[in-house]
Amino acid sequence: MRRLILPLLIASPLLLAGCDMLGIESASQIAAHREAEGKAVGGACRYSGRAIEDCFAQNRKVDKAAIFAGWREMNDYMRDNKIDSPSSTTTASTSPADAAPGSAAPAAKPAAKDAPKTRS
Repeated sequence: MRRLILPLLIASPLLLAGCDMLGIESASQIAAHREAEGKAVGGACRYSGRAIEDCFAQNRKVDKAAIFAGWREMNDYMRDNKIDSPSSTTTASTSPADAAPGSAAPAAKPAAKDAPKTRS
């Protein structure tokens, strides 16, 4: 009985090491998945017209290097093919009337230098 158990104990890790059916991902597969996800996030941010800093701030758990790589690839693609970012159909309002009740949103005042100049 001992002669049968020892070879099975030695062979079982070797047989299971190459088995992909267990559903266990290796470290390289996990790293590749995270990189691909980061590139997708970066590309989506660039296509939507977001700045890279905004993309970093909104996706803190995603690798910044992967986000930047995806953003840069999409930027190059859009520049080469003369593609503009799509215009947003929804706009964020900053008027106090549209703000949620109880929130203290300051009213935006145009600066003096931004005021239209009139001729006298």
